Amino acid sequence: MSTATASPTQQATTGTATPLTSGLVPGAAAPSALDRLEAEAVHVLRETAGQFERPALLFSGGKDSAVLLHLAVHAFWPAPLPFPLLHVDTGHNFPAALEFRDATVAALGARLVVASVEESIGRGRVVDVAAGQSRNALQTVSLLDSIAEHRFDALLGGARRDEEKARAKERVFSHRDAFGGWDPKRQRPELWRLFNGRHGPGEHFRVFPLSDWTELDVWRYIVRERVVLPSLYYAHERAVVERDGMLLAVTPWTAPRAGERAQVRTVRYRTVGDATCTGAVASTAVTAEEVLAEVARSRVTERGATRADDRASEAAMEDRKREGYF
Repeated sequence: MSTATASPTQQATTGTATPLTSGLVPGAAAPSALDRLEAEAVHVLRETAGQFERPALLFSGGKDSAVLLHLAVHAFWPAPLPFPLLHVDTGHNFPAALEFRDATVAALGARLVVASVEESIGRGRVVDVAAGQSRNALQTVSLLDSIAEHRFDALLGGARRDEEKARAKERVFSHRDAFGGWDPKRQRPELWRLFNGRHGPGEHFRVFPLSDWTELDVWRYIVRERVVLPSLYYAHERAVVERDGMLLAVTPWTAPRAGERAQVRTVRYRTVGDATCTGAVASTAVTAEEVLAEVARSRVTERGATRADDRASEAAMEDRKREGYF
């Protein structure tokens, strides 16, 4: 893990946040593409806080949500975050991601809401999957129950349009109906970055400030801002099994199957989710700069390369989104 200068989440406790307007003052150099992406994301975050009464920021401890949280701290500094953080916990998360989540929340003094799939199973809201299968599809019920319980009217997420085909159909302000469903034909125009967050009773919005970012942009920003991430994102030794062309970690939920052999490999993760369906990639990159170089050479999206649940069908993500998924 990088040990460089403090990130905004660390700066929140030290009072050393850097200004967002670098390069934008008269006579200064023109803003870079990364500066413009940052400014647009900050604008979306502030619009969300201004238009909605009960927003929340989805935070799993993954790199995109860590960057989004970093931007949110910038956007509202020196005030505290004007919304809580929400994590939908499948119960099959990597311990390092949960430890990072809790440490970050504690450093910020933020409020964390956890929507637990395990609790949803215990209450009979959903039926558990077979051993070794992904619980990602079960997250939808836990998420929608949490939205109803806390009356959230907007959820800020770190989804990007380069992740998966269905993501590219999203607006920045993505309208969801009273059942949490997403209909791409009912999304609203966003000309000149004007956002319409008006919604009826029971409806809400999913808001995506990183819509115009790519995985490469995210890593460039991590390098520039020294955003701290879970150690999973950097090369480390881990016991894995090769399954369907992916390297899956050996965990209490993903034991080797008949004919499979566990082996210790040097790997890192491009995305971090349910351990039963999130694959690692072989890598020796131990710094953010080295990961950035690897991402720049990659020709396969992170989800396409490392998420088994997205391989179910061409429309797997879109089907889940229509039901209320992220």
